[in-house]
Amino acid sequence: MCRHLAYLGPPRTLAVLLLEPEHGLLAQSYAPADMRGGGTINADGFGAGWYPASGADPVRVRSAKPLWADTSFAALAGATSSGAVLGAVRSATVGMPVVETAAAPFTDGRWLFSHNGVVRGWPGSLASAAAAVPVTDLLTLDAPTDSAALWALVRARLRAGDDPAEVLATTCERVERDAPGSRLNLLLTDGSTVWATAWWHALAVRTGGDHTTVASEPTHAFPDWIPVPDRHLVVARPGGHDLHPI
Repeated sequence: MCRHLAYLGPPRTLAVLLLEPEHGLLAQSYAPADMRGGGTINADGFGAGWYPASGADPVRVRSAKPLWADTSFAALAGATSSGAVLGAVRSATVGMPVVETAAAPFTDGRWLFSHNGVVRGWPGSLASAAAAVPVTDLLTLDAPTDSAALWALVRARLRAGDDPAEVLATTCERVERDAPGSRLNLLLTDGSTVWATAWWHALAVRTGGDHTTVASEPTHAFPDWIPVPDRHLVVARPGGHDLHPI
């Protein structure tokens, strides 16, 4: 069912944010703690996106390898710093391809996006919602997966100028109507704000004076991690966050 994490705050290396924490994404790739029956490990690829400077579009790397097996990323992560990062490790749903382009984050302009979960009844269950997406977008999906299709739904509305919080919340509601029982933890950032949903899957947030982290699972044993209630939306910026019921 994947694991993901977004960080906003003072610049940190990707290694400090993703690889070195005692229960960071590296540990969650081989020993996740709260998959809730959605798999046992996250070995079907990974990705990371980061903003190299304020106002710049993000840089992204993705791989079909397990995170622990990619030594080139470990070297890159130790030498790359950013104040806005989104990382993800993937556990592919049975029947979906294990390819680099299926790994999050997905990107468009300033946006980075990840989906942790599964759409029940894929692909037929998304056919009605996808009717509103430009055909070209559907023909150029990164991969034939539920996560890439969800990104197409979200991206179309972001391009139309819709509010990101409203986009994520109503996307979850629409998919739940068409595909009941789906797990829809969506994670979105533009480098200054993080929007995330908890929908039948684990999510937590930790906010300090100048930083915030939203993650599938706490990366450290700090007591100030706050579990996000099911069917809630998080809107987070450095130093603060809000929770809204969906």
